[in-house]
Amino acid sequence: MDEVSAFKLIDHSRRRFIAAAAMTMTAFGFAKNGPVAATSGAIMAKATQNSFGSLDQIDAGDLSVGFADLGPAEGTPVLLLHGWPYDIHCYSDAAPLLAAKGYRVIVPYLRGYGSTRFLSNETVRNAQQSAIAVDTIALMDALGIDKAIIGGCDWGARTANIIAALWPQRCKAMVSVSGYLIGSQQLGRMPLPPQAELQWWYQYYFATDRGRDGYAQHTRDFARLIWQLASPSWAFDEATFNRSAAAFDNPDHVAIVVHNYRWRLGLAEAESKYDHLERTLATFPTIAVPTITLESDANGAPHPNPDVYAKKFSGKYVHRLIEGGIGHNLPQEALQAFAQAVIDVDNF
Repeated sequence: MDEVSAFKLIDHSRRRFIAAAAMTMTAFGFAKNGPVAATSGAIMAKATQNSFGSLDQIDAGDLSVGFADLGPAEGTPVLLLHGWPYDIHCYSDAAPLLAAKGYRVIVPYLRGYGSTRFLSNETVRNAQQSAIAVDTIALMDALGIDKAIIGGCDWGARTANIIAALWPQRCKAMVSVSGYLIGSQQLGRMPLPPQAELQWWYQYYFATDRGRDGYAQHTRDFARLIWQLASPSWAFDEATFNRSAAAFDNPDHVAIVVHNYRWRLGLAEAESKYDHLERTLATFPTIAVPTITLESDANGAPHPNPDVYAKKFSGKYVHRLIEGGIGHNLPQEALQAFAQAVIDVDNF
């Protein structure tokens, strides 16, 4: 990838069915390319106050991971990864729809969120991009999952990209919200145009002690503000926000979030055990697994232009624009479009 394109990319985390698994499926079908209305599609459903209920917990790598596990044990595995400042409830409606279609759906809390905990107090609270991907591979190993369809948004999309690029044998197919998000610490150190820098204001806030302390003191208010800015048309209520915000009470949450953004700017140390992975990621490797990328028409968060990253996908590939005032948290705001993309990419 040339430097200009890289800059543009930068500019721009017990099986049970819950009640929503019984939602009716209809048969209208998505177009393969072009805009898609958030209210149309083969799966018709609306966001609810669904929660996953009690979760499972398993030791995997450096973590004890909390996760939801829906659908039949023998179903094709689907791994859904959340980002910041969100949590597993990004998928609390989409996941049961997929489970009802026969998929086994795993939705884990990333390190620093919810019931996921570090197994040792001595482990570095590191949130560089490759560390989170290694966590995900460790979870798959612990669950005995050889290969999965992987979907994600925000940190979760980046993690899905990394797994598809570095461990394609573990990724059957991918759904990535906002496309190709693999980053480079070297490029992260370099300035962007003013408008792009403005969009990343919170990254620079976290780079300061004031920002770290401010986020620690006002975590929920900060997260609510990001939700509003990133999804300006999403009329979420307090119950929806509070359901996810509980995940930020994790004792390592602030340290993980701050390290993630400081690492991107080259202001926080990496761990040497991940150096070989980061060197490969810094070359912006292409992704060959079948992929659907999704973008929303009202995404208020920094995100790349789809034209910039299209060539990063060398296998079967479709991009969809989801319309209807959908913001950054696409899997929760346009749950049927996201779930349908998972089903469609499985059938490529």
